[in-house]
Amino acid sequence: MRARDQATAPLAGRYVIDGRPFDAPALVGGLYIVATPIGNLRDITLRALDVLAASNLIACEDTRITRRLLDHYGITTPLTPYHEHNAAAARPKLLTRLAEGASVALVSDAGTPLISDPGFKLVRAARDAGYMVTALPGPSAALAALSSCGLPTDHFLFEGFLPAKPLQRRARIADLKRLPATLVLFEGGSRVAACLADLAAELGPRATALCRELTKLHEEVRRGNLDELAAHYAGDAETRGEFVIVVAPSERLAEPMEIDTLLRDALGRLSVKEAVAEIAAVTGQPRREIYQRALALAKETEKDEGPNDA
Repeated sequence: MRARDQATAPLAGRYVIDGRPFDAPALVGGLYIVATPIGNLRDITLRALDVLAASNLIACEDTRITRRLLDHYGITTPLTPYHEHNAAAARPKLLTRLAEGASVALVSDAGTPLISDPGFKLVRAARDAGYMVTALPGPSAALAALSSCGLPTDHFLFEGFLPAKPLQRRARIADLKRLPATLVLFEGGSRVAACLADLAAELGPRATALCRELTKLHEEVRRGNLDELAAHYAGDAETRGEFVIVVAPSERLAEPMEIDTLLRDALGRLSVKEAVAEIAAVTGQPRREIYQRALALAKETEKDEGPNDA
């Protein structure tokens, strides 16, 4: 909007930054997907404040969490809960408000809505009904971790939360291990140690970054190989807060025949344990798979050599 037009635009709300009030211009009716801070409340855009202040209604996961953000900026827009447990009942009511021409802002507890948060069905329904839907980009824990951890960013897969049950979690990790992309995962403090242990068992010693409480007072980024980090968090490491786990892609995904060749050479120089560790590090394949192949090769060697005639 041009400065002249903005000066004459009707005002629909107000917010406060560092004690200074700002007027928010009126909004066109529609659904506004608004990214909010993941920790530091100053990580919010001016456009987001405009929309939150001028909206007729803000749909949010937890009204208590969003109210803290609004109170910080002096915003009084009404809130309504919209989360995975009430979405089926709440969605028709929000669509009715959109049909009436209201401007509705959708936020999550932290970060960008729909990224491991509810909202997909609401956005789809709003678009299918012909209502305007627009996104306001901003904070994202996944992108903050990826951009700051020093691991490859040219190809990455956002997986979100892995399954909570160990068997399903290991199965999903096995599905991901051959993807030539950096993996970005979310995990809570209560399960981070178990998650890291399973990642290490399935993926081998890949370079990894553990990002805890990003943008908050106790922000921590710890780097190392998966096995090292799994051992660290199996102890008495601090696990309070929210984690983003960023795992580098395997440096190379060797074919079975190549692994056999590398193993035969290593077994001629090293013990089985040492050979397995070396080949796992070189290929990025899980140690347990390399170990099983090493045992098979050892049996084949014994069979080819036959009984000792000495």
